[in-house]
Amino acid sequence: MTHVVVMGVSGCGKSTVGSLLADRLGVPFLDADSLHPPANVARMAAGVPLTDEDRWPWLRLVGDAMASRPAGAVVACSALRRSYRDLLRASVPDLRLVHLVGTREQLAARMRARERHFMPVSLLDTQLATLEPLGADEHGVELDCARDPAGLAAHAVRTVRSTTGA
Repeated sequence: MTHVVVMGVSGCGKSTVGSLLADRLGVPFLDADSLHPPANVARMAAGVPLTDEDRWPWLRLVGDAMASRPAGAVVACSALRRSYRDLLRASVPDLRLVHLVGTREQLAARMRARERHFMPVSLLDTQLATLEPLGADEHGVELDCARDPAGLAAHAVRTVRSTTGA
C-alpha cells in the first residue's frame, strides 16, 4: 500500500510529477484541485486566498479519496501546512510526501505560462507565506522543481520504495 502526496505551492509541477509518479508506481492519480468546491475555485480565481475554514472540508475530501483507494494512490495537493498534512495522515497513516520546491521567480514564471488554470500569480506570495516545510518526523523528500519532471518522478519512486518496500 502506497499513498503519496506530491505537495507544494502552485506552479511547482505537482500534477505533472504526480501523474508520472502514479504511472511508475502502478497506482491511480488524483489531482486534489478537482475536489475543490466551486466556491473555493471562485475565491482563488478572484485572487482571494483560501482560509483554513475553506480548506478543511476540501482536505477531508482529499483524505477520503485516498482512503477509498486501499491499494494506494498518488495525489497532487498543496498540503501547505503541517496541520493539513496531519489531517491527511489521519485518513492514510502510511502517507509519503514529495515536496516540490522552487524559487518565487521560477514558480511565478511557470504560473504565468499555464493556460486555463484558476490560480492567479497574485496568490503565490500568500501560498509561500503559508507553506511549512516538512518536519523531520514526516516521511518525505524535498525536490527542486526546476529538474526534469521524469527525473523528479524517478527520484520520488526510489524514495517511496525505500521507505515503504513498495
